Amino acid sequence: MATRRMLTKEDEASIGEEVEVRREDQDKINKFSRLHQRELAIEEELKAKNIQTLTPTYQKEKEDLDDLNTELELADEDDKVPYKIGDAFFHVSQPQALEMLGVAAAKLEEEIEELESKLEECQDEMAELKIALYARFGKSINLET
Repeated sequence: MATRRMLTKEDEASIGEEVEVRREDQDKINKFSRLHQRELAIEEELKAKNIQTLTPTYQKEKEDLDDLNTELELADEDDKVPYKIGDAFFHVSQPQALEMLGVAAAKLEEEIEELESKLEECQDEMAELKIALYARFGKSINLET
C-alpha cells in the first residue's frame, strides 16, 4: 500500500504563492525556449567553424588561412599551386591563389561577425524575457541555461 505524503508548512512556504500562467506568460516562456535552442545552434555553428566566441582572435580557420597566405607569398609567382575548391584541387597561379585566399578569409570573417551578431541579439532578447518572467513568477520558474 502506497503512503501518501502530506506537505509540511515549510514545504508550502518554499513553494510560495501559486501564480496563474496567462497566455502571454506562456508565449514568453515558449519564446525563451525557442531563443535558447537558437542560441545553442548558433554556438554549435561557431564551434564547427573552429571559432572560440570568447576569444575571436584565436580563430583556427582564420589562422590557417593567414599561415597559408604567408606560405603563398613566399612561393614563386610563376608556380602553379594546388587550391582546394570543394572536394577537388585545382592548379592555379600564385597571384590567383592569393586573391582567392583573400576572398575566402573575408567571407569567413563576414560569416563569423554575422553569427556573433545573431548570438548577441538572441542573448539580449533572452535577458529581457528573463527579467519579465522572473518579475512575474519569482522563484517559481527556472530559466537558467
